[in-house]
Amino acid sequence: MSLVRAESNAQKPKISMSPVTAGAPFSVADGFDALSFRHKSFASGFDPLIMVDHYVMTAPTFGAHPHAGLSAVSILFEDSVGKFHNTDSIGNDFDLEPGDLYWLKAASGAVHDERPRSGAKIHGLQMFVNIPNYDKNAMPNTLHVKASDMPIIERDGSRVRLVLGDYLDETSAQSPSIPMNILDGRLNTASEFRFQLQAGFNAWVYAVSGEINLHAGESQMTLQKGESLAIENTDSDSVLNLTNQSSHAAHFVIVSAEPLNESFVQQGPLVASDNETMNAVIAKEQAGLFGSIN
Repeated sequence: MSLVRAESNAQKPKISMSPVTAGAPFSVADGFDALSFRHKSFASGFDPLIMVDHYVMTAPTFGAHPHAGLSAVSILFEDSVGKFHNTDSIGNDFDLEPGDLYWLKAASGAVHDERPRSGAKIHGLQMFVNIPNYDKNAMPNTLHVKASDMPIIERDGSRVRLVLGDYLDETSAQSPSIPMNILDGRLNTASEFRFQLQAGFNAWVYAVSGEINLHAGESQMTLQKGESLAIENTDSDSVLNLTNQSSHAAHFVIVSAEPLNESFVQQGPLVASDNETMNAVIAKEQAGLFGSIN
């Protein structure tokens, strides 16, 4: 990707930002607290994301549950403490460590469970990512990326983990579904990070902690802790400039991907192309055809 260079006679790239959106508080029992973001809160730019929860989990919460028609993606931040036990009906049974990623492409259907080991405090993002309609009936597939295998980009007072995908000359693991780039970054005081957003891609930018100033095209926004915005970039490669002008360090996440531009219906952890297909998915799950966790 190349940087956009301003020229007096050049057409400016068509890039648009959603309004700043704060996460909605969401808790389950005494072991799960989150700020939640849903696709309905963003007019554009959030696709292919369906949902993102920024959570802290300290106890088993949801139990074994079904997924279909989407990818369930777990991103653990490096400040997580202890291990996150992950099992599914595909046969996976292992622990995630602080900083790890786990991508479950549920597609035609799978059962999943993840729970903190005793004494653990898991801090991270849980994302539901849509998958193309043509791929919703595929066999489930998974990816586990260890923190130690993620490239680290350090420059201009920033430290950014390339959790998934590609950025500049760095390459991390690739998703088992649609191509996606996930960056987990930290900005020191009076520092910046420049992100090149590919033409035709959307981006979701989230302030995990601290304060982030974001410049994109002619737009400028400030994100406080727990706030996000979605960006739609239709024309040319564009540069997002993230800066931290506060007196405290800031923590951010950027997710970028090409939008699917497909309609869908959602019922909790199940996604389908339309209501008729959703009824078939529910019937399949109720018949036990997603498998089980032994």
